[in-house]
Amino acid sequence: LEVEPVIIDGEVEVSRLAGDISFSGVDFSYPGREAIFTDLNLNIEAGRTTALVGPTGAGKTTLMRLLLRFHDPDSGKVEIDGHDLTSLNMTSLRENIALVSQRITLFPGTVGENIAYGRRDATPDEVEEAARSAEALEFISTLPDGMETQIGEGGHRLSGGQRQRLSIARAVLKDAPILILDEATSSVDNETEAAIQRSLVRVSKGRTVLVIAHRLSTIRNADRIVVIDDGVIVEDATHDELVDAKGIYSRLWAVQTGIRGVD
Repeated sequence: LEVEPVIIDGEVEVSRLAGDISFSGVDFSYPGREAIFTDLNLNIEAGRTTALVGPTGAGKTTLMRLLLRFHDPDSGKVEIDGHDLTSLNMTSLRENIALVSQRITLFPGTVGENIAYGRRDATPDEVEEAARSAEALEFISTLPDGMETQIGEGGHRLSGGQRQRLSIARAVLKDAPILILDEATSSVDNETEAAIQRSLVRVSKGRTVLVIAHRLSTIRNADRIVVIDDGVIVEDATHDELVDAKGIYSRLWAVQTGIRGVD
């Protein structure tokens, strides 16, 4: 049996990080499997939105898992603001990172309690403002008891778009300097996606944002798009530059939209 390596907590506690992220010479493989990354090098500038694009299994989500320190590299290092993640106290590290993913974790309790899960000491006014920023307040106001409505295990009484907006509101309330969006609009309709995208634009201001998305229309305005294929960075530029380059990204864009780069 292959056993996952034990993650040993670091001792350095950090307060609010700026969000400069660096993957330096990173080798990584899951136990018993082929290498995902070999000598990966990637620097992500604080305060900017960087999108990660590539086929399933390319390594995009693994990058996020390394950043959250669910795993450590086999060699090389991952740093934030010059701190090697292995040296950091994991609680303080994760307090600096908010995650909005397609896997939304909600628990039995009220709508307000679920939003405040990101910050237990939040006031009702702060919870309401977070919901407003996430464009969740309108649907919350239609619920039988508003913020006090019980939503049940997993939020099964809510639609996928409603659950996602609560997840975004939770991230807003957490107010972390680093925001990870992992397929945040993958399971919603176009109208809901547009609303979520508007809220994410507001939420992203002043933060280091990493986006994983298969729908390229959702990341075309990113400051930078990094294309990963088989664990290797193959393209790295803006949307317009990548479309004009007629590489992997350009082909994906053409398939999804029917719009080709200028010949």
